Amino acid sequence: MNLLLNFSLAFDGIKANKLRSALTMLGIIIGVSAVIVLMSIGAGTQQSVTQRITSLGSNLIFIRPGATQEGGVRQAQGSAASLTLEDARALFDPVAAPAIAEVAAERSLGGQVVASGRNASTRILGVPETYTDVLSYVIADGDFISKSNVDSRALVAVLGSNVANTLYPDSSAVGQPVTINRQRFRIIGVLESKGGSSLGFQDDVVMVPITTAMTRLSQQRTTQGGQSVNLINVKVVDEKSVDDAKIQIAEILRQRHRITGDDDFTITSQEDTIATLNQITGVFTAFLGSIAGISLLVGGIGIMNIMLVSVTERTREIGIRKAIGAKRKDILAQFLVEATVMSVVGGGMGLTIGVVISRLVSGFNLNGQPLQTVVSPDIVVLAVSVSAAIGLFFGIYPATRAASLHPIEALRYE
Repeated sequence: MNLLLNFSLAFDGIKANKLRSALTMLGIIIGVSAVIVLMSIGAGTQQSVTQRITSLGSNLIFIRPGATQEGGVRQAQGSAASLTLEDARALFDPVAAPAIAEVAAERSLGGQVVASGRNASTRILGVPETYTDVLSYVIADGDFISKSNVDSRALVAVLGSNVANTLYPDSSAVGQPVTINRQRFRIIGVLESKGGSSLGFQDDVVMVPITTAMTRLSQQRTTQGGQSVNLINVKVVDEKSVDDAKIQIAEILRQRHRITGDDDFTITSQEDTIATLNQITGVFTAFLGSIAGISLLVGGIGIMNIMLVSVTERTREIGIRKAIGAKRKDILAQFLVEATVMSVVGGGMGLTIGVVISRLVSGFNLNGQPLQTVVSPDIVVLAVSVSAAIGLFFGIYPATRAASLHPIEALRYE
């Protein structure tokens, strides 16, 4: 029996029991659409995270303090106060570190900001005048911190867009006063919105001159008496020089810290950050896909159950076909094709529904962040292939049972 005839018989069997076939395919439709939607959300999240990180620049390096030892227990990375403002200045050396284009250290601390009768808990960053050049921040209104502000330890502040909207929702914040940790500052600028990234939610931030943060807001120092910083951001001359810059940075800091053993700092690049986050979001996407895959499994079991009922109902038909010459492989192929057709048709319908739902939910706000979905070709191929494989797999037992029926016993069946 040729394949075309098998397909014809399969469609005849499906049309003969339209409602039952539709209910059988419903499990596959729901399963495939769930896989498409959930995996498109995972892929969209991964793409969104990558875009936000690369928007800072692909030639960035981040230097963080190392870990401390307390009672023989190693603490988390960044717990040691091992980096200083002087370290950051030493890195900007065209002779010792020609691969480095610009450096911007930062001191981070939590704080309460109050203005016009409103208050907000946010992240306070002490930064130099080079911060916008290194991390690609854009001023939406007013000016950024200048070198003279840093040198004079001025009481000026630049607000992230969220903080500005919270404190001054109906007017411009530039030129207005703001109290930070009970000290009065003057707002000189507001940053353009950037959203979230590996460095946190960048719109919930207040920036002040780094020298002001060190002398007026937090006076943390290293064990050697240096002015401690939480992070040193380095802009490399180009992407090809990132590895060279890492080596140069490590050599300078080891000499300055007189290190003979383990480093008291960690160096990571944008590429390292993207690779780590892609790994995390990849696991997240696979987890979402596996949850949706349970629906496909249930749909496959439904196909097997209905095919077993179909074999029972069509026992006499199978007996007649065997009596007039149909071979075991012909009966096997007929029921396998029928199960696969139902699964593939259901998969196609589920694919269409899944793509439509993915398009509808794209842009939906989730905790203030727009949801991004990406329906990539590999997701489509995976969902349809799995649905076809499930139909084939769960159709094997009913098809084998049909093919193994003895023609005389099948003809006697009432």
